[in-house]
Amino acid sequence: MAAFTEQDVARLMLNTGIVRNRLKISAAIHNARCVLELVSEGQTLSQFLWSFVDGKPVVNQGLAYDEIPTQTDQSVAMSCALKKRGFKFVGPTICYAFMQAVGMVNDHEKGCYLYAE
Repeated sequence: MAAFTEQDVARLMLNTGIVRNRLKISAAIHNARCVLELVSEGQTLSQFLWSFVDGKPVVNQGLAYDEIPTQTDQSVAMSCALKKRGFKFVGPTICYAFMQAVGMVNDHEKGCYLYAE
């Protein structure tokens, strides 16, 4: 993806299976290049991202559905660090949603069948 060109962007803009926003597509390509730069410095993207939670999932216990935050100090820090490295479309809310999606944060209610996972 880091090697994609404007021709690839044009091709992707026609793909009905993805979000066809030119800025987001271009940002994804740009971010892939930022990942390669990170790797060239000897760090994986995984190591970099997990450093914001000290390498272990954050378990938010006892939160009701309407109490689950949209961002935290960790997601703000992650967003700032990614932006400093040149990444795009990485605001604190996006970072927090990512953290939830990949298991860096467990915001499931205790009664949810996914809480234990």
